[in-house]
Amino acid sequence: MPTNRSKSEKHDAAKLLRRDPYEVLSVSRNSTDQEIKSAYRRMALKYHPDKNANDPEAADMFKEVTFSYNILSDPDKRRQYDTAGFEAVDSGSQDLELDLSSLGAVNTMFAALFSKLGVPIKTTVSATVLEEALNGVITLRPLPLGQPISKKVEKQSAHFYSVTITEEEARAGFVCRVQSSDKSKFKLLYFDQEENGGLSLALQEESVKTGKITSAGMYFLGFPVYRLDQTTTSMAAAKDPDAAFFKKLDGFQPCEITELKAGTHFFAVYGDNFFKSASYTIEALCAAPYREEKEYLRAVEAQILTKRVEISKFETEYREVLAQFTEMTSRYAQEMQAIDELLKQRNEIHASYTTAAPMKRSTSKSKNKGSFKEAKEDEEVREKRSTTRDRPKKKKWYNIHMKVDKRKPC
Repeated sequence: MPTNRSKSEKHDAAKLLRRDPYEVLSVSRNSTDQEIKSAYRRMALKYHPDKNANDPEAADMFKEVTFSYNILSDPDKRRQYDTAGFEAVDSGSQDLELDLSSLGAVNTMFAALFSKLGVPIKTTVSATVLEEALNGVITLRPLPLGQPISKKVEKQSAHFYSVTITEEEARAGFVCRVQSSDKSKFKLLYFDQEENGGLSLALQEESVKTGKITSAGMYFLGFPVYRLDQTTTSMAAAKDPDAAFFKKLDGFQPCEITELKAGTHFFAVYGDNFFKSASYTIEALCAAPYREEKEYLRAVEAQILTKRVEISKFETEYREVLAQFTEMTSRYAQEMQAIDELLKQRNEIHASYTTAAPMKRSTSKSKNKGSFKEAKEDEEVREKRSTTRDRPKKKKWYNIHMKVDKRKPC
């Protein structure tokens, strides 16, 4: 009869069955980030649960593809894996992206609840939307430069837009921004056009809360513009409060595409709310009038990269000092307790030098009763004194004899 294996033994067995992430995604070790992302999108669509509802092998393959991509899409984890294999990668931090369209009502409700409580839940674009885009069965709306468009997109659905730019506009730079005044959750998507005319997902940006709105943007300015993905570090921050600060810039990574060529380009706004539609305003802009902002952005992002290196070094120093501080405060409490105990013993020894019998202490009840009686008597005496002192003196009336001249009237 086979024995039941422990959880750790099963975990070790799963490690042995892991395949090389490069092999899983069918890419080489010197593949670019864009090539890895394209391979992942293609395979994720092929093995997505929506298309393989009753196929457990496809479900396992989908998890393996997602797990491999989570390693290779993160520069630090990819470098760690290339250096020391799976042992250098923290598998516990590999988060799967949920497709809300494949969840039932109950699971969606739980996901919404956890999200509201602050638990980071990464969601993926519905396989149905991706497949429709790949097959070209979508409705394209024109998006003129400099003319905002406001719409409302249903949950797990997408509105597609086409933007045409000239050579001059492409050189100057291009920006596409989406914002929601009612703080709807959405994704901004950018698609490449395939040879068959279909669209394949190339970039995506999650909406984030900025003040009283949610917003997302893509900036194609001719130089690397960075994006900040905070979901990659939020779980680590939940385990260690200090990590919320030290890991804040870990998700600051360059966008895969730095500029667009002249021609027509395709964007989409995907409704990522759990239960309701998402209201949004999308706007496409040529960056020519924003030269100062362009240079300012480049300078600020350079400072952020410098700060990320500084914070990484500062963390090591901080952890060392914090450990010393914790040790010192612990010793402080111990020494304080030891001193108080010695002083107490000293006072007891001093008190033992006497021949007098120990004083009897009255009970608190009788003491309180006597105190109350004495207080009452004192109060009565004070009242008598005040009554005597404050009593108004009785006026004395004297008989004053006045002589009256009784003259006869004229």
